[in-house]
Amino acid sequence: MEIIRFFETPDGGSRFEQRELPFPKTFTDEYGNDYQLGEPFDVGSAIFAELPHGLDQSWHGAPNRQLVLVLTGRLEVETTDGQIRRWGPGQVFMADDTGGKGHKTRVLEGPARLLFLRMPEGFKVDQLLR
Repeated sequence: MEIIRFFETPDGGSRFEQRELPFPKTFTDEYGNDYQLGEPFDVGSAIFAELPHGLDQSWHGAPNRQLVLVLTGRLEVETTDGQIRRWGPGQVFMADDTGGKGHKTRVLEGPARLLFLRMPEGFKVDQLLR
């Protein structure tokens, strides 16, 4: 599964990268169905948020390293290199630019209801994504 991550660059800017969330484990349930599982990971905390339609935030860093699951609405993020990505319901991205200039966020269709999964201190992105 593809996840887009945006992060702080050495010059204090931000950029996107495409990462893959692997499903390395096969699980067989009590009914004989096989399905794939990813590696488990700890979450520092989780919080739901509702961002209003038309929200337009200028440059800011993510308040925490976090996975963001879009439940409803549509939003876009712009990085300092001018790239723009959009997400809608069921899509996940990783906000990982807690320092530097950060990114811009806009809600295109809203309200945008989100689930933020905040990563614990010391979380290594390669533990989850390859």
